[in-house]
Amino acid sequence: MKWHHVQENWSAFFEAILDKWPDADEDELEEIDGDQRAFIAYIAELNGMETADAREEIRDWLSGELPSDVVMDPRHDDHSIRLSGKFMSEGEDELDDDAKYGDD
Repeated sequence: MKWHHVQENWSAFFEAILDKWPDADEDELEEIDGDQRAFIAYIAELNGMETADAREEIRDWLSGELPSDVVMDPRHDDHSIRLSGKFMSEGEDELDDDAKYGDD
């Protein structure tokens, strides 16, 4: 994912940020408001590390998948649906209604 996804949907990433950095404070995240430099400085201070190390840790975090519920973009949704096909049982179509399979 790219930083602009995070910045544009900042509060939607709080859960993912708190999963990665459990000591982060939601009020502090509110104040950062998607500012990348402020976030890097915050993570560095939070974990007692150098800014460069925090930047690298955030870069690694950004290399993960964009959570599907963060951005409502049909192009992204279609991509996510197609990727989900590799985890589906034989005979199940990724475009079918989940209720048919009892996993809605």
